[in-house]
Amino acid sequence: MTRVDHAISAHAEALGVGSQATERAGLLRDLVELAKPGIVKMVAVTSVLGFALSALWRGGVGWGLAPAFVWMVVGVVFSAAGANALNQVIEAHRDARMDRTRRRPVASGRMGVGTATAAGVVYSLIGVAVLTMGAGPVPAAVSLVTIVTYLFWYTALKPVTEWSTVVGAFPGALPPLIGWTAAAGVAASGGVSVSGGASGGAAWSGLWEPGGWTLVAIMFVWQIPHFLAIGWKYRADYARGGYRILALEDAGGERTARSMLVWCGALFPVSLLPVMWAGPGVGYAVAATVLSIVFIRCALRFSTERSEEAAKGVFLASIAYLPLILLVMVADAAIASV
Repeated sequence: MTRVDHAISAHAEALGVGSQATERAGLLRDLVELAKPGIVKMVAVTSVLGFALSALWRGGVGWGLAPAFVWMVVGVVFSAAGANALNQVIEAHRDARMDRTRRRPVASGRMGVGTATAAGVVYSLIGVAVLTMGAGPVPAAVSLVTIVTYLFWYTALKPVTEWSTVVGAFPGALPPLIGWTAAAGVAASGGVSVSGGASGGAAWSGLWEPGGWTLVAIMFVWQIPHFLAIGWKYRADYARGGYRILALEDAGGERTARSMLVWCGALFPVSLLPVMWAGPGVGYAVAATVLSIVFIRCALRFSTERSEEAAKGVFLASIAYLPLILLVMVADAAIASV
């Protein structure tokens, strides 16, 4: 073989290795995108805040909680990733028709259904297993319920009824309860952060505490105006995907506006419920009142204008409302515990 032949062969091999590396990098990017990292981040944050509030309510945050906290975060991330991946498999044919979703891995054809399904199942199994072993059976059970209801209840109803928005708010509201019950399990086990550290009844006691369900209630009510705003903004896209949402059944926007106002109004008293279980105090109540008024004003603007800009205002208000109210809740509870 001549020197030129060697050079050509080496170049071809380099191209082959480069092509394989590019394919692997593309697959990794698609596996991350399949998980919907933005949604995973929000789920993880709300779970963390649920964990923090549960710990503070019990007297404070200590190093004994750290192992359960880490396992809880890892388990929640994988569980959310699995639910999101399987959701993309189920809705691939609908996603392919919509401008905002047609570039997703399965919808675009970059990833096969089998690969995506396997990834979703593996993510979900890892998530529930990690939660079971590291945070306890209760947060694992809540996570499993979240996955199942998200896929086989909410996702199944989206092309069937406009009420799927309300139905979907249930699994979307459960992540803080995962965090709450994880911290409760450590307390019940006397500081042991592995499953089985507490007796059966004690381990499950955190599931029935009002604090955790108060967080679920806030998350549940908050989601409705949030998704109504998204549905109005992207109603043409949802129509192409074959989904049933309120905005498509309400051409003039009157029902959508009324629903936004009702749910934003309901969020105000619901947001004050944490004060009743002796967690956050006056500072939180003031902040919750101000944030609720801002949210309601944005909904009022949409009710008079029913424009894309007004819907965007409701959406942005919802995006700001949730992290702010939860962070104020944690801060106020932390001050009270000190």
